[in-house]
Amino acid sequence: MHKKYVSSILCVFMLVGCESLNGSSGQEEILEVKEIQSRNIQIASKNVEYAIDLIHPLSKEILLTYTPSEGAHNEAELEKLARSLGKQLDQPMVPVKRNSNGKLTNGQSRIILHEAELVTLLKMPKALERTIELPMDITEPNVTEAVSSIVDQQVIGAYKTSFNPGVKGRTENIALSANEINQIILGPGDRFYFNLVVGERTPERGYQKAMEIVDKEFVEGIGGGICQTSSTLYNAVANAGLEIIEVHSHSRSIGYVPAGKDATVSWNGPDFKFMNNKDYPVMLKTIVDRSAGTIEVQVTAPKKAV
Repeated sequence: MHKKYVSSILCVFMLVGCESLNGSSGQEEILEVKEIQSRNIQIASKNVEYAIDLIHPLSKEILLTYTPSEGAHNEAELEKLARSLGKQLDQPMVPVKRNSNGKLTNGQSRIILHEAELVTLLKMPKALERTIELPMDITEPNVTEAVSSIVDQQVIGAYKTSFNPGVKGRTENIALSANEINQIILGPGDRFYFNLVVGERTPERGYQKAMEIVDKEFVEGIGGGICQTSSTLYNAVANAGLEIIEVHSHSRSIGYVPAGKDATVSWNGPDFKFMNNKDYPVMLKTIVDRSAGTIEVQVTAPKKAV
């Protein structure tokens, strides 16, 4: 009996469905979806300021702190910065010199800043990089005290020229400039710049007025005669087989060397430059005879070197 009532109730449920339970119309209730309002979040961009210390590769000294401006990696700006640094840092080599006591003076290293490489480093710094080692070539004079006593054992090249010892100013200028280059020692690869070694020719340094060639004309000027020193040196260096880097001829012929064998020099003007391309050190030796009116330049080397 109980089972019969249960079966009847189940049949009723199946016929009328669920609407008889909730009293709805038989349609599914549609839930209203409320519109979610979007909120635009703006992130303010801000230039992050930072500084990069440019340091010397040897001393590790901070030479400049670079702070990029707006348009941080503008190539023209970086090239200007590199040129400015190059003017401050670049310097030619000054070779060492043996003094009267046989000791060596301190020379000056050759320094070259690689400007294009620096621009590249500043354009694309590494993440969190706050220091950059400047890309520089630093070449110190390649001479030791040990070679000082043996570098003059033999002559590998020499040249002698004559002058009028009665012309006092010219004679004095030749003697002064010859003394400046006397006992200069160049190690393998070392360079010699005449103007840098001899220095500016001024009355304060003892140089006198004498005739010199300017624009094909003989005129009087302080230091006239030093071109005979540089020309004598040039021929001695050429005879020794050293590498000539820069040489200029006078605007007219001169009498103390053959045509095309001269080396004119002028402060802030033409220079005479050469390099020791040997694998051993060489020394410059000058001999000035004021009475006879001669100047000789010898290039010497250790005996076992050649």
